[in-house]
Amino acid sequence: MSSTSWNELHNRVIEEFRAKHGKVKGPEGGALILLNTKGAKTGQPRTYPLMSVPYGENYLAVASKGGAPSNPHWYYNLLAHPDVTVETGAETFPAKARLLTGEERDKAYAHAASIFAPYAEYQQKTTRVIPVFLLERQKNK
Repeated sequence: MSSTSWNELHNRVIEEFRAKHGKVKGPEGGALILLNTKGAKTGQPRTYPLMSVPYGENYLAVASKGGAPSNPHWYYNLLAHPDVTVETGAETFPAKARLLTGEERDKAYAHAASIFAPYAEYQQKTTRVIPVFLLERQKNK
């Protein structure tokens, strides 16, 4: 898929998500969230549809990129600008993205794979350890 086609699809999913208040299905029929961040280099606003992986009162963001050998662009955005906004359809809230490591990452990844089974396959397809961020709710300022 060309980058233009990918961007058009990406934008259509975001528009549909917002028009239908989050009642949009992602791959394999899974629910989605929207992750709003800033570009790592530009500082410009960016929105990414991600699989919805609730984790207690927070959410996980799994940088799987379908098992590709490289991380998705938003991975670098979160490292540079961890203050984000999460849209679930039912609510929008500020969050801080924290990269998980070690056992904490492994436990979170197993949880994510229990919600969206392809995550297990994606890890097997790549030599990189797929990063997982905890999107921790922040109190409204």
